Amino acid sequence: MFFRNLTLFRFPPTTKLDDLDSGLDECQLKPVGPLELSSRGFISPFGRDSDVLAARQRDAIWLTMGGENRLLPGSVVNDMLAKKLEEIEQKEGRKPGGRTRKRIKDELITDLLPRAFVKPSRTDAILDLEHGIVVVDTSSRKNGESVVSEVRRALGSFPALPLNAEVAPRSVLTGWVAGEPLPDGLSLGDECELRDPIDQGAVVKVQRMELQSDEIAKHLESGKQVTRLALTLDDHVSFVLGEDLVVRKFKLLDGAVDQLESTEREDLRAELDARFVLMAGEVKRLFAVLEKALKLSKAEA
Repeated sequence: MFFRNLTLFRFPPTTKLDDLDSGLDECQLKPVGPLELSSRGFISPFGRDSDVLAARQRDAIWLTMGGENRLLPGSVVNDMLAKKLEEIEQKEGRKPGGRTRKRIKDELITDLLPRAFVKPSRTDAILDLEHGIVVVDTSSRKNGESVVSEVRRALGSFPALPLNAEVAPRSVLTGWVAGEPLPDGLSLGDECELRDPIDQGAVVKVQRMELQSDEIAKHLESGKQVTRLALTLDDHVSFVLGEDLVVRKFKLLDGAVDQLESTEREDLRAELDARFVLMAGEVKRLFAVLEKALKLSKAEA
């Protein structure tokens, strides 16, 4: 279970999670109904053959939000609606009004939904109880908030909010590319995005390039600012940090993965537990660095 993106939320470390297990049981994923478009709820991180809804290792909890979505393309509905309206017009000699169109469309959706394909989905998350953060494997703030909302539904109350920096992230990222010292352990990667600060200004995306080069320096001199930046933490993880504080393209490097390969495990559950411990540990290390560098605000109780 290696995350590819990290959208983070912060909650007070004093938040009580005593009722989490019972809350997860009550908020398990239910099959999407024949007339429903979607269903959300918790599933086991270990797959459908397990009934464990929360994996715990030390001060970290691994949760998985599952979903079922009925696939009913709007183009299919609109095509059938057009045919129905054409039949009515030919039969009655007049075009149906707005109310009739809406009624027929609703009837078509009601008829088609039970026959629509169901697409399953899953979104993993880690609750770091030490730092009071929720880490969701998504680059979409909306998807991240839906996971937090499900945790809130399970607990009844869960004061988790998106990360907030006391300094402008793009000014920090720009300074690092311009030559300011990086925090211990961090080094520049070979990818960045630069934007002109004015509305509708130029955007430059750079990949596989030395960032402290004359070409990049000219962009900075012209006033462009770094809004996304590839970084490496020691030899363990590489990632792209955005000014929105979302971590994208998160990847464990050999220095971290070697820890997994050094130990033999008997079954899949043990392997997944080991991956969870490794993932949680690397996220903790990264968050500690970013918290200090970006002056991330503490969550209020």
